[in-house]
Amino acid sequence: MSEDARLMANHRVHVVPVVLALANPPWQQDVWLDPSVFENLDHVFHTLFDDFCDADEPEPYLGVSLRTEEEVALMRELGITLNTAAAEAPNDTDAEYLRAPSWPKVVAVAGRLAQVMVANDLKELTALHDADLSTQHEPQG
Repeated sequence: MSEDARLMANHRVHVVPVVLALANPPWQQDVWLDPSVFENLDHVFHTLFDDFCDADEPEPYLGVSLRTEEEVALMRELGITLNTAAAEAPNDTDAEYLRAPSWPKVVAVAGRLAQVMVANDLKELTALHDADLSTQHEPQG
């Protein structure tokens, strides 16, 4: 595995689960509103805006944590909707975010992005598998 592929895998192992969580309202209710669980919206925001991407300006993350231009565009849209929800949650609590009028749009955009990211990861996994199979069948010489 190349160094670029390792970096991509390291970033995506953090970004994809966060996007999936944003697309899953029952998870949000069960996990984010439980104070005994580590994962919450603060973790989501750090992952998407600080640590492994910048949802406000995702273009530099193409090839790092985002695979395609479609992922970049959807991440930018997700950043916009998350910022809108933040403006609707003046006390910055997870419960306020989940009640924000724009929260259903966050869930919808995250759902589209999650579907694209998972499909792209499965394509990459298939390509790696096929490449591995073809090298196993090459004659040794």
